[in-house]
Amino acid sequence: MHPNSRWKQRPEGSNWGDFGADDQLGRFNLLTPQKVLQGIAEVREGLTFCLSLPLDFPGGTALNPRRNPPLLTPTQRNGRPNMVYPMRRDDPRSTDVVCDDSVELALQYSTQWDALAHFGQEFDADCDGKREIVFYNGYRGGEDIVGPIDYVDDGERSVDGPYGAHALGIENVARSCVQGRGVMIDLKAHFGVKRTLIGYDALMRVLAADGVTVEPGDIACFRTGFAERLLQMDRRPDADLLRNSFAVLDGRDDRLLQWITDANIVAIVADNQAVEALPARPGESDHVTSLPLHEHCLFKLGVYLGEYWFLEELADWLRSNRRWRFLLTAPPLRLPHAVGSPVTPVATV
Repeated sequence: MHPNSRWKQRPEGSNWGDFGADDQLGRFNLLTPQKVLQGIAEVREGLTFCLSLPLDFPGGTALNPRRNPPLLTPTQRNGRPNMVYPMRRDDPRSTDVVCDDSVELALQYSTQWDALAHFGQEFDADCDGKREIVFYNGYRGGEDIVGPIDYVDDGERSVDGPYGAHALGIENVARSCVQGRGVMIDLKAHFGVKRTLIGYDALMRVLAADGVTVEPGDIACFRTGFAERLLQMDRRPDADLLRNSFAVLDGRDDRLLQWITDANIVAIVADNQAVEALPARPGESDHVTSLPLHEHCLFKLGVYLGEYWFLEELADWLRSNRRWRFLLTAPPLRLPHAVGSPVTPVATV
């Protein structure tokens, strides 16, 4: 039995407990001062690149019906919209004018980080023949990550709260600052915009052709062309076109998953919707995840996933200058108990 009180067995191929029984940070533990210095060493020109889409992209709900675009509204002052508000209404002597607003925002609508609380599994962590709802490092659904309904077996039970990720929330990532060395892997340069499943063999060919080396503690960034086309659609995304174009990681490729394990990367970033092919190729087991790369990264290894990043300008600059590495700074919002967050990443070269 493992000394961790939350589980008696961990998933095959996972690293649960390797960073400590109560670890909530996963592979971001590998973003050490040395990795920060390695990232800083890549700064030679002092040029910066914004890696975020405008946060009202992709636009509409065609790509995800559960996530609405942000709704920006003024706050209220004395029952009136607090936007271009002359303060003389409150004080006849004042010459001030104020603007103040608020936003209703789906935290993973646009350029984002997934927290480790974003994706769990039904897995027999107690070794009693029954599957429990668990997340990375054995944190429990209904106890550590809580929603308004506890989905018990095939039934439902209302929960009074408080709701949210009381473990593995995105605030853990924010405290870690997320600064280190990014490595660009430019799939578009090799495969164009044709729909192509990228497994281990194809990835190795790309790395060899471009002379790219990925080392422990790096953040692997995959440019596919998805975000570039999305911007051209100007908030009116063609879901069929987007989902049937561009190179995308094949989460069913076991050798690709093993590479993620062995490479000791801390995160995978992509300019597309889900990093991996959605839907994935059919699985063969009786009990199978529909998002195998999410399962392998978020659930088993604590490897973070970044989606909808804007990598076009950076990737083009790096290729034209025969470079692949850069300093990446990408902290999420320090929003307690959230399972994901918008992010405005900055690359410095």
